Amino acid sequence: MSTASTKPRHLSDRQVGLILVAPAVLLLAGVALYPLVSSIIAGFYHQSLLSPDRTFTGLANLRAVLDSGFWHDLRNTLWFTLWATVVPVVLGMALALALNTRLPGRAALRAFFLLPWVLPGVVTSFIWLWIFNANYGVLNGLLRDLGVIHHNVDWLGSPGTAFMAIIVAKTWSSFPWIALMFLAGLQTIDKALYEAAEIDGAGRWTRFRKITLPRLRPVLITVVLLEGTWNVQHFETIYVLTNGGPAGSTTTLSIDVYRTAFSAFDLGKAGALGLLWMVLLTVLIVVYLRVSNRVGED
Repeated sequence: MSTASTKPRHLSDRQVGLILVAPAVLLLAGVALYPLVSSIIAGFYHQSLLSPDRTFTGLANLRAVLDSGFWHDLRNTLWFTLWATVVPVVLGMALALALNTRLPGRAALRAFFLLPWVLPGVVTSFIWLWIFNANYGVLNGLLRDLGVIHHNVDWLGSPGTAFMAIIVAKTWSSFPWIALMFLAGLQTIDKALYEAAEIDGAGRWTRFRKITLPRLRPVLITVVLLEGTWNVQHFETIYVLTNGGPAGSTTTLSIDVYRTAFSAFDLGKAGALGLLWMVLLTVLIVVYLRVSNRVGED
């Protein structure tokens, strides 16, 4: 009796690829996709965090959100995104230009300036909460010693200064990585271009405008789009410093979603807010992808 020899079955490249990707896809589905879909579905129900029961309400939550303080929070979000992006980009560019020169100890300075970026965001926020404290804050003590103020200022208790405070805190934690990106871009520029421009009599501003800025354009666009997208969903600095106050002057969409879900326990309205927030983020992501593709083609 003869036995037929069987060849071992080999998996195709596609099957191997699916097997390798499957754990990551399952992890993404469990950690990201499931909560996202659940929150979107919750936006169409009257659902409380305190009770498992829920009732389908259709678009009632969306209408309630739009009729409440959504537009105020959206304006605060966009305003915060604008300033929390522009200010660190300008400071990061200036720092990168300084660190790109023959500055004594520049290697140590590069490592030192990265410290605010590597610190956890909550830790950074509590540091600035202590600095801006109205009673024992470092900022008030320093300004009194310099004679700039004669009494303590409640930096986080006034709408104007509170907004300025969160911009300063957010800038301090984000401008180092921006400077690092610009510094990497600066080191790819041929030094011969600067030498030729200097021989032709071009000043520093002209060299920056005609040589540096055009060659940093891809890095600049990438940094602005990434930082803007992150700032739209930023939470910890605002929450720790002001919790959206005073009088809602620093309440952004992220703060409003958190309050609605975990203070008012209204998962339905929180889901509706999250849906509108996701639409805004989707627009920014589409813009980022399209601009990135154009920059890559140039």
